[in-house]
Amino acid sequence: MIGLTDYFTALSKQFSGELYFDDSVLHDAQKRVYSTDASVYQEKPTAVAVPKTEADLSLLITFANQHKITLIPRAAGTSLAGQVVGNGIVVDISKYFKQVIEINADEKWVRVQPGIVRDDLNALLRPYKLMFGPETSTSSRAMVGGMIGNNSCGLHSISWGDTRQHLLEAKVFLSNGEAVEFKPLTQTELQQKMLPDTLEGSIYRTMNGLMSNEKNIGLINDNYPKKSLSRRNTGYALDFLIRESTAQPFNLCKLLAGSEGTLAFVTEAKLNLLPLPPAIDNLVCIHFTSLQEALQANLIILKHKPLASELVDKYIMDFTKGHATYQHNRFFIEGEPEALLMAEFMADDAETVRQQAEALVAELKAAGLGYAYPILSGNEAKLAWDVRKAGLGLIRNLPGDKQPVNLIEDCAVSPEDLPAYIADLQQLLKDHQLHASYYAHAGAGELHVEPMIDLKTTEGQALFRTVLKETAVLVKKYNGSLSGEHGDGRLRGEFIPFMLGNEVYDLLKQVKNCFDPHHLFNAGKIIETPAMNTHLRYEPKHKGKIIPTIFDFTKQEGILRLTEKCSGSGDCRKTEVTGGTMCPSYMATLQEKDTTRARANILRQFLTTSEKENPYDYKEIKEVMDLCLSCKGCKSECPSSVDVAKMKAEFLQHYYDANGIPLRTRMIGNFTQMQRLASIWPGLYNHVIGASFTGGIIKKLAGFAQKRSLPQVGKQTLRSWKKNWDKQRQKAGKLKTSPTHTVNLFCDEFTNYNDVEIGITTIKLLTALGYEVNIPNHLESGRTYLSKGMLRKAKQIAEQNINLLSAVVSSDVPLIGIEPSAILTFRDEYPDLAPAELQPKAQALAKNSFMLEEFLMRELINNRISKQQFTTEPRLIKLHGHCYQKALNALFPTQTILSLPQNYKVELIPSGCCGMAGSFGYEEEHYDISMKIAELVLLPNVRAADINTIIAAAGTSCRHQIKDGASVKALHPAEILWNALLVK
Repeated sequence: MIGLTDYFTALSKQFSGELYFDDSVLHDAQKRVYSTDASVYQEKPTAVAVPKTEADLSLLITFANQHKITLIPRAAGTSLAGQVVGNGIVVDISKYFKQVIEINADEKWVRVQPGIVRDDLNALLRPYKLMFGPETSTSSRAMVGGMIGNNSCGLHSISWGDTRQHLLEAKVFLSNGEAVEFKPLTQTELQQKMLPDTLEGSIYRTMNGLMSNEKNIGLINDNYPKKSLSRRNTGYALDFLIRESTAQPFNLCKLLAGSEGTLAFVTEAKLNLLPLPPAIDNLVCIHFTSLQEALQANLIILKHKPLASELVDKYIMDFTKGHATYQHNRFFIEGEPEALLMAEFMADDAETVRQQAEALVAELKAAGLGYAYPILSGNEAKLAWDVRKAGLGLIRNLPGDKQPVNLIEDCAVSPEDLPAYIADLQQLLKDHQLHASYYAHAGAGELHVEPMIDLKTTEGQALFRTVLKETAVLVKKYNGSLSGEHGDGRLRGEFIPFMLGNEVYDLLKQVKNCFDPHHLFNAGKIIETPAMNTHLRYEPKHKGKIIPTIFDFTKQEGILRLTEKCSGSGDCRKTEVTGGTMCPSYMATLQEKDTTRARANILRQFLTTSEKENPYDYKEIKEVMDLCLSCKGCKSECPSSVDVAKMKAEFLQHYYDANGIPLRTRMIGNFTQMQRLASIWPGLYNHVIGASFTGGIIKKLAGFAQKRSLPQVGKQTLRSWKKNWDKQRQKAGKLKTSPTHTVNLFCDEFTNYNDVEIGITTIKLLTALGYEVNIPNHLESGRTYLSKGMLRKAKQIAEQNINLLSAVVSSDVPLIGIEPSAILTFRDEYPDLAPAELQPKAQALAKNSFMLEEFLMRELINNRISKQQFTTEPRLIKLHGHCYQKALNALFPTQTILSLPQNYKVELIPSGCCGMAGSFGYEEEHYDISMKIAELVLLPNVRAADINTIIAAAGTSCRHQIKDGASVKALHPAEILWNALLVK
């Protein structure tokens, strides 16, 4: 008997994209990472398809019809209501369907494929001074297809509108495979469309009949949300198809928006564009002592016609305290407000926008509303907006099993009803003894309210349903919409009959059945939705599971809890256009499997459900972790601080426990020992690895890429040079016996053996600046072991280094490092590797360990060094930051110190990871990805630089990548400063 797998195998031979359907490790891993989105739902799909062409889509539709299986269209997968979760074929259009087809600047429209990212599209439109208006908080990864599916709008919706408003035309596949185009039709054109005996013709006949029926029009007008509410996504948008007269065009695009991919498969969209907003902005951040006070003030704010009026409550603001990124963003917050409203104004001149902002402040003060009114502009306003946008991820940092849940976060009422509705809702939640966060779109009448519920208990899952059911009654009381912009999905679809009435729900079923008679597209969404508390991520039987670790995950309440912090918001799906470090491999491959989110999710799934003694022993986890470069970008850029680099290292150690450590992994981990041996005969070693024949053999045996050059060793080690130099200085009477300022230099393994000249330059630089440099007794950093997951060995090294260095390192005599990946280990991994008895020493050592640039900036602030010690010659420096510098907020000191020479100008290359990432870029199977990452931003910027421009990079891997990829020698900041020093 032929099984479904055999049919998929036959399909794959015709399919030009990627298709995952069987039980192999790769296919199973792919299906698992697509089993969730940003919601609380999880269901493993039957298959995952990544179509490359429209022909692929046509094949999938034919296949789905033949085998009665549903197709689930998926873009960025950031849906909060489970719209892209199901047991059918997930069809991911994000990798290949991302082209801009045509831009018409004169008529202000653009044609795009559905996989184009909203912010990437706007970056391409910027030279035309145009933009696509709808702006979700996920705009750095949200795609047009998903925005159409959800009818997304975002924080500027009161001025820039929603997706439905800007969707002009759409090319789609219908459920029988017909390729059609929906666009505005005159009455004559509509009559012509209804004539053919095709599915398209049937759709137009049915829809025209439904929307021309006076009874239906009455039902829709009576049961849909009140017209003053702009956010209205419950069910299908039949209220937008009602025409006042036949002179109005008939456009089924209005129905596509918000249909969650249940009616047709969009392949191309024509979008209306808006002029870029005025250049000058003012963001008034009004502080309130209560939420109700803020909601009353919102009504005054709306009278002043702002572009946005957004709320952030104290609960979210508190999560910014001490956050690696967002602590810096809270500079504008005065005292401890219970709520903030951010009201934005824009104009072409500063005076006008200032008057708008001040007029609002004056009226609020006169009304006795608010207690502080800082007005921000430019980059300061952007930082404040980032706090608001990060709300969804930030509140995932709550400890314990009670977590904020997407449940009633999308309910909307008219702004004038918002104070009363929220008051009623607060009472409802109080009756259930629930706390909630409140934030987002006050100006549009929609606050994201997320109650804290423990979904790992049977009681919690029952409460989950009860709260939504009771809130639906409340929303209906105010004639609001159960879904404002996030959609119905699996979460709210069940309650559509209650919200709109059974007669209207019957109309929705007729719409679905005329478009998709066999429920081919995204079955179980909007129509015939299963119970909202089924197929949740969590099962009560797994509650309280403890997973053994070598790293200390106490702060995260265990490794399992850290994986659960991933909200699925998809910040890790940013492209190189948007920028940032996270996630470099995704930027190169555009595969969901290679996102931070996928790694956290697959680890969570196996750790939660595994019955093995070693719950890490799964090849599927290894498959998904493979392209993680351990760049640590997620440590700071993920709003929930899901540190996958740390979890990958933990996973690898346990995986090795079960499967053994590969030879190459041992070689890389023992890099220091190998370089120590090589340094005995440096000339011979360098000749052997540098010669094409012998070097090629070594690379082949080691599994390294033939195109990659291997790092050479110095003529002598840095330690031996330092001993000789000290002897020479002692003879010359230059060695101070009682120096005023002494520093301990961490002689890391890379500088000691490979980058010796940089180490020498650093010592000479510090000495010339008046510091006595001491190299204390210590071991290697352990970075090579950490990077390859050999945690037990790294832990031994960490403990020994803590004991060795704690005796000599203090705030007066700090530990200074040259290589970011080595010195920052003391701040990042060592405290999590140290046992309890060494914690005080580990914390003190972390506090007093600095990169060279950090130390010099501190000395500059203390007036121990000055600009006068350096040249006044003008130079341009283009700086590439090491990933760990970015992750641990240690890049600013490098920028500052490189600007120390008076006329040195530093420009930051907007690159993420260089792609080398320690040994990653050397490994044969990773070489192409490594170079692809480098070619996204870094190498093109380096090649474009003028020959007189200095390329700066603190990381040894980064400099090696630049050398291999662009044939340019990048300099360490120490070298640049040494060359600029006047007195040596």
